[in-house]
Amino acid sequence: MAFHALTSRRFFVCISFVLAAFAVAVPGCETVRAADKSAPAAKERWDARAAAQYLDSRETWWRSWDHSNRDHGTKCVSCHTQAPYALARPVLRRRLGEPGLSPGETAMLADVEKRVRNWDTMLPFYSDEKYGEGKEVESRNAESVLNAIILASYDEGKDDLSDVTRTAFDHAWALQSKTGPDAGAWVWQNFAYTPWESKESQYHWAALMAISVARAPGVYCKDPKIAANLVLLHSFLQNRYPSQPLLNKIVALWASATDRNLLSRPQQQELAAELAERQHSDGGWSTTDLGTWERRDKTPLETRSDGYATGLIVLALEETGADKEPGTRGTASTMVRHGRDWLLANQDKETGSWPAWSLNKNRDPKSDAGLFMTDAATGYAVLALENVGR
Repeated sequence: MAFHALTSRRFFVCISFVLAAFAVAVPGCETVRAADKSAPAAKERWDARAAAQYLDSRETWWRSWDHSNRDHGTKCVSCHTQAPYALARPVLRRRLGEPGLSPGETAMLADVEKRVRNWDTMLPFYSDEKYGEGKEVESRNAESVLNAIILASYDEGKDDLSDVTRTAFDHAWALQSKTGPDAGAWVWQNFAYTPWESKESQYHWAALMAISVARAPGVYCKDPKIAANLVLLHSFLQNRYPSQPLLNKIVALWASATDRNLLSRPQQQELAAELAERQHSDGGWSTTDLGTWERRDKTPLETRSDGYATGLIVLALEETGADKEPGTRGTASTMVRHGRDWLLANQDKETGSWPAWSLNKNRDPKSDAGLFMTDAATGYAVLALENVGR
């Protein structure tokens, strides 16, 4: 995404080139992807307008929620609601032929741009005094990455990055860890809320940052100014991959569509085989099966297939073809077809959303906080379905 890999006519993939200073290959850009012959039928069987209305309504709610208020009249950028909204909503707008941004997008972008332009005067989302030591650094790092990803998403289709997006990336690179075991990543916000604000989140969002950089317009990924940053980021993702929960490995798989050197073909195929084993008989996947999670209230985790896991897995497999035999590009595998079928069959006809459930508490799924995972599920279901045939 520009993060919407899903609707762009071109999407950028990393080619290795050698940095003399580091003697290491780092991502560049080229165009790949074969159209999926099953695309037309799939695209006609889900309600894009209803999905857009759901996501818009959730952005409206987020902006009205007192807990999202931050300094200078801005709002907190949420991993679970605003980030998926920013990735999926422009995709929906193009599909629906809408002439401009929705009111929710306009308000969200105004907030993000305001905080980027006034970065030095903005307070961290969370203070050490109120939330504990280290929270200022964590929230500042996380915000810098989210700002860059969101703004780059809206630059898709342009000839180059906008000035404010480039500035957002500059803020993120300045905060990237340069030494130590986490070199290449960002100190991530950790409130023990899986998967968005937890120990696993650092890798998750580093991989999403890599995707965003590789797909940014203007061949941003070959800018010499960020070459050293990309070397560090690539090394972190590659070296930490074996120890990650499945959920993070799936995001790394997705990133390997744009960084061909991130995962070897055997690694991709091994992961695809494991995902095949965990696919439910209904064609979907459950986020519960993608890690060793435990709810704080000790209640049992929901094991039904959900839109977040299914959307993310279908998307990663579509873009990498990790589940296919050589020579079968352009034709979806049985695993992906069944995953798409689950997505097509499980959009809520009343709300336009896809279901998912909290990994942290037994929340009422119809409550505002209980819908956080549904927000993410809907965003990623849209990305997977709109990716068909691109």
